[in-house]
Amino acid sequence: MSAALEAALRRGGEALDLDLDEAQIAQLLEFMALLQKWNKVYNLTAVRDPAEMLTHHLLDSLAAVAPLRRHLGRHLVQAGQGAAGAPPRLLDVGSGGGLPGVVFAVCCPQLDVSCVDTVAKKAAFIQQVAVTLKLQNLHGVHARVESLAGPFDVVSCRAFASLADFSAWSRPALGGGAVWLAMKGKHPADEIAALPAKVQVFHVEPLTVPGLDAERCIVWMRPAP
Repeated sequence: MSAALEAALRRGGEALDLDLDEAQIAQLLEFMALLQKWNKVYNLTAVRDPAEMLTHHLLDSLAAVAPLRRHLGRHLVQAGQGAAGAPPRLLDVGSGGGLPGVVFAVCCPQLDVSCVDTVAKKAAFIQQVAVTLKLQNLHGVHARVESLAGPFDVVSCRAFASLADFSAWSRPALGGGAVWLAMKGKHPADEIAALPAKVQVFHVEPLTVPGLDAERCIVWMRPAP
């Protein structure tokens, strides 16, 4: 991995106020190298250029880390969830090449991350990433999300499906007090309007991705009381 890409990653992490340590920088760069290597055979992403992969995939996923950390601190630790030695659990739906699931596992070591995909080779790639990067908190799952019962504290996705389909398919995986974290481009007003009454959007959080001139946001949802 070139020094220029490493420098760009470091600048991006600083811009996002993530305070990544040297081990995390190394793991993220190694993940990107694995993504490029496996992509030649398994077609994990349409993005081929390393610099574009850094901004459109790695930094794009990193932009959601600080919001996720805030949520974990505020809603899980204070609520006593994940206590008694059990870490909070996140399910990344339609994870593909591990975005954002692998990035979350690297940057939130206290979080147990499962990346589910219906394509076996993509789940196998996640398992290889977990072994290579020595991430014991990362798991690749080959399954349909509808078949997973959980309980998970956070269920995430990135450019996966409509909010209505995402929430419907993954609802059985939610634990008590759990939330959905859906990464989107521009504010998805039409998708939000199409949600059923049993799904509550409690925050739409704009994201700024370093080096990427495009709208991004997180739609935070929970089951309606």
